[in-house]
Amino acid sequence: MADKKMTQLATPDAAIASYLDELLHTATSSVKEQEPEKVQLAPTPKTETKARVREKPVQIAKPEPVPVIEEAPQAPPEATVVTTPEPSADSTEPPTRPDWSQGPFECLIFTVAGLQLAVPLVLLGAIHRIEEEIRPIPGSPRWYMGIRPDRDHNLRVVDTAEWIMAGRVPAGARDNYRFVIRLDDSDWGLACDDVAQSFTLKPDEVRWRTARSKRPWLAGTVIDHMCALIDVRTMAHLLVRAEREHHLDLS
Repeated sequence: MADKKMTQLATPDAAIASYLDELLHTATSSVKEQEPEKVQLAPTPKTETKARVREKPVQIAKPEPVPVIEEAPQAPPEATVVTTPEPSADSTEPPTRPDWSQGPFECLIFTVAGLQLAVPLVLLGAIHRIEEEIRPIPGSPRWYMGIRPDRDHNLRVVDTAEWIMAGRVPAGARDNYRFVIRLDDSDWGLACDDVAQSFTLKPDEVRWRTARSKRPWLAGTVIDHMCALIDVRTMAHLLVRAEREHHLDLS
């Protein structure tokens, strides 16, 4: 109850900063908990000290708006997309490292209520512009915005801020949504304020989580940008499970 009162009194910027800190703490602490304890050996005169490996920051141009796409972006010719079975309905913990993270991958950053999130382009189904108001279905949870009609099928739209920041969402966050990012080939899309230019990430430029009991959709943290990297397939699976548990009639 005290946490709720503090959330209500906090400014939007403070709420976002607090949530981002918690995300980074979750990603960092889960890594530390899984690391085996290292034995410190006393150096000898012949022992050479290994040079510290310095991480090269990703040189990224200033984010620029990207055109809205209605087709799923294709992976580069040399990239190999490995298909793995979807998590079963009874699965409680996703793989610690997604299959698309085994080598360099293209990534897109988007913003939600002042919070930066990243998604791998290989699993970005499409980006749709919100041109008409998405009306909610009566009785649906706060994180479910409604259905956006599409040429092929109806897209279920998620209020992303409510889904990942429940209890800390700044007032009027939904009014700023301009785009919907479709998750892979699923029927779900994440509403967002804006999208930025894509860039290439190497696996060692992400602090990967080794435990996913809390926030299983959080694959890791992009080190240079300090933003959350979404595990798209796990996110879609969680939404399908939430739809079933809330007995939502979204057909």
